[in-house]
Amino acid sequence: MRYSFNAGDLRLSLNAFIFFKDNEYFNPIVEGYTLFGTQLNPQLVYYPTKELRLEAGVFIWKDFGNPILKQVRPTYRATWTHKNSQFIFGNIKANLNHEYIEPLMDFERVMLKPLEEGVQYRLNTRHVFLDTWVDWLRQEYPGVSYQEQIAGGLSSSFGLTGDNSRVQLSVPFQFTARHHGGQIDTLHIPIQTIFNYASGLMARLPLHGSVVQAVRVNAYGLLYGDHSSVFLLPFNNGHALYLNGTLETRYVDLMLSYWQGHQFYAPFGGTYYQSVASRYGTPGYSEADRRLLLVRLLRDFRISDAAALTVRVEPVYDFNRSLLDFSFGVYLNFRQEWLLGNVGRRVRVGQ
Repeated sequence: MRYSFNAGDLRLSLNAFIFFKDNEYFNPIVEGYTLFGTQLNPQLVYYPTKELRLEAGVFIWKDFGNPILKQVRPTYRATWTHKNSQFIFGNIKANLNHEYIEPLMDFERVMLKPLEEGVQYRLNTRHVFLDTWVDWLRQEYPGVSYQEQIAGGLSSSFGLTGDNSRVQLSVPFQFTARHHGGQIDTLHIPIQTIFNYASGLMARLPLHGSVVQAVRVNAYGLLYGDHSSVFLLPFNNGHALYLNGTLETRYVDLMLSYWQGHQFYAPFGGTYYQSVASRYGTPGYSEADRRLLLVRLLRDFRISDAAALTVRVEPVYDFNRSLLDFSFGVYLNFRQEWLLGNVGRRVRVGQ
């Protein structure tokens, strides 16, 4: 939903998310589990100027079947928008907003890692999308018994064709990094640094049919590199191929994907793509080569300007094990803002 803003506006914002995802998985990389709960984020929003947005509120996370709140955290974000650029400080635009492919950024992070805190720069023009970000995962203090933890990356796409071209072509480049280290803790264990890269070609052909509206084809090559001083994982480097074809229809989006990975590991990526078992899998298990065929049926139901219901059905076939697993998810999103009033049209900086 789009709103018009004026300097001095004071608004109330509410983001509500109810999620259900059932993973019927039966393999040692990741076994089955269910995510079912709700997340709520009310915030006050103030515009000192038309380009500067300040948000402060509270984030509440409740898993169904658990009487104790999973998480209660303050949220704060400062966003300066200038032409096609955004500079964001505090709670950055996380997860799906980065527009990573799923092998690099797991869809489930929407539910399991909803908040990212750090700094972000976003550029969005007719032919260029760029998102660079740092998520400060864990702050280190003198004498603590844990390491400093930092994540970051870059997600981008560059258009190759003009607005009047029948086929829309673009080149994506994506990068993620995770670092565990620091010098002032009491552990004195090795520093760990992991990089992931992905690039390829994306094509979209609009059809404007009554049923089939567009066709998309994407191809990615991916790399994994462990640049740690001491290697703690089963594999130090790896690579993968990720191919996608999508039919955008009036009723549902149908996506077919093929994955072939060799010693591939991405710490933020979808667990099913990895060659190393996740926390939901068999401890210590690894599988050097993975070949998967995935099907996704996606449908968004618009309830109102502020609310939408999303349904996802995702069977996946593991060639190595001749095994068919699947997941099913339903997600309700509500986002709305209300203008409380205008409390002033001037902001003084540095006083």
